[in-house]
Amino acid sequence: MITIIDYNAGNIKSIQNMLKRIGVKSCISSKPSEIETAEKLILPGVGHFDYGMMNLKQSGLVDVLNKKVVDEKTPLLGICLGAQLLGNGSEEGNEKGLGWIDMDVVKFDKSKLSENLKIPHMSWNEINIKKESKLLEGLDNDARFYFVHSYHMKCNDEMNVLTNTSYGYEFTSAVEKENIFGVQFHPEKSHKFGMRLLENFMSI
Repeated sequence: MITIIDYNAGNIKSIQNMLKRIGVKSCISSKPSEIETAEKLILPGVGHFDYGMMNLKQSGLVDVLNKKVVDEKTPLLGICLGAQLLGNGSEEGNEKGLGWIDMDVVKFDKSKLSENLKIPHMSWNEINIKKESKLLEGLDNDARFYFVHSYHMKCNDEMNVLTNTSYGYEFTSAVEKENIFGVQFHPEKSHKFGMRLLENFMSI
């Protein structure tokens, strides 16, 4: 069973609906006992970094997630805020992230954006694939995904960068480290490209 983690900070139903469209059964849960039995995990998220981390802590999920993801190597896909929480922390707040990937979350640098490029970055955009990955099988640099964000990931180790995307300048739009994946965009809103990415995650 694939488990979508409910910590009151995610666009959860649309993810479950997209999984249903590709024939994948899933459950939504905030119970550590159910997360412990998951074969794969999705960590969604929209909103403020500190709000997301505080909710994870208050839900008592950090320990079980560390056990599942770090110790047992259960595949996990972070989406949007859920991807940002995989790192060390964010300029958006003061809370420490999960620390699974050595990266920081930074605000878009307005000085590098032309006047017609607004923050938040809210549009369809392409990816620039930096390394081979099972998550991206059947996808190429023409694949387009839907983004809504004002902050982006910045990896301290280039080996963890899976894709970049250009919005005034190149930023990291997807990361991968062993069994841990994170995408800044919303695959559940990205039609055929998002469906393919989620299908790939199911096959990992």
